[in-house]
Amino acid sequence: MLRALFRGFVIAAFLPFGVFASQDRSPEKPETSRTQAAGREFALADYVIQPLDMIRVQIYQEAELTRDVRVSQEGNIEMPLIRIVDLKNKSVRQAEQLIRKLYDADYLVNPQVNITVVEYAQRWVEFFGQVGSPGLVYFPKEEGLTLTTAISRAGSFTRLANRKAVTVKRTYDDGRKPETFTINVDDLTKGGSADTWQLQHGDVISVPERVL
Repeated sequence: MLRALFRGFVIAAFLPFGVFASQDRSPEKPETSRTQAAGREFALADYVIQPLDMIRVQIYQEAELTRDVRVSQEGNIEMPLIRIVDLKNKSVRQAEQLIRKLYDADYLVNPQVNITVVEYAQRWVEFFGQVGSPGLVYFPKEEGLTLTTAISRAGSFTRLANRKAVTVKRTYDDGRKPETFTINVDDLTKGGSADTWQLQHGDVISVPERVL
């Protein structure tokens, strides 16, 4: 028996080290996962902060200045020391730069500011006319909402709906005149249009009755 054990140790001593090392090697994380994570961070940095969003403002090594704040209807937040900050039409990245500049001017030396969206404001479109459930349809900003999906969530068309003359009325916060679009939904569902008709918060959709 001792001879057999000795033979085993001799064989093991002459085997290449990689034979044993390879058995413990864990698979490497794919590079694509890191790329996807970086892409998500970039997209969040370019997200334009909206009224009623809840955001977390963090100042590195200044925990007493960290705040979860709700953006006002006018696009403002209030922060310690610098008071009212106007974030209207600003992306997360631009908001970080602005707050960094305000603190750096009088209170902190080269502050590091990080903003995350804790809660997206509730968004909606409104339906009138020939759908099963007229009224408001809510959707999260990060998910978005297409016209055909919104119609489905509104109870789909009634049998009297004129699917070829659906109107979308859109208003803008930047002073542009409201616009009204007429859409042939049959074209969308049949793939006859390249436009998926992505809706925006506050759009008003009217589905007229078809002429019999």
